[in-house]
Amino acid sequence: MSEKQKVLRVYLDNCAYNRPYDDQTQMRINLETQAKLHIQELIRDGQIELVTSYVLDYENGQNRFEMQRTAIKQFMNENSSIHVTAENNADVKSKALEIMKTGVKEKDALHVACAKKADCDYFISTDDRLLKYQDDNMQLVTPEEFIRRMEAD
Repeated sequence: MSEKQKVLRVYLDNCAYNRPYDDQTQMRINLETQAKLHIQELIRDGQIELVTSYVLDYENGQNRFEMQRTAIKQFMNENSSIHVTAENNADVKSKALEIMKTGVKEKDALHVACAKKADCDYFISTDDRLLKYQDDNMQLVTPEEFIRRMEAD
């Protein structure tokens, strides 16, 4: 498989997974929801690879809404190509500490570190503060930005 045909590897953080459950009367949220749902279809169709992690499992497990928690867990379990396990915790924490030096909060840094551990091409989030973080090897984007880049290629 040539470099041009490489399947993109993406990591969605918890706020991206939960975007469809937010107030859809706000235009930005609605657009991000539609983009996120389209990304899920691309994943289901095998056009992009989904990376999940023990950090996502933990954070999703804290969701007080059972329906949301169950739906997100089911999607991740059925569609994850790569799962960063807790066995990688020492390496993930080490990477996260470096990321936190740039001002990223611990939980977010752990997600980014998991994505980096799995060599993701894209980290997809709806968290404006987190999206300011820059990485040389991985693009941090909103669901909409990801779709625009996919359609441009």
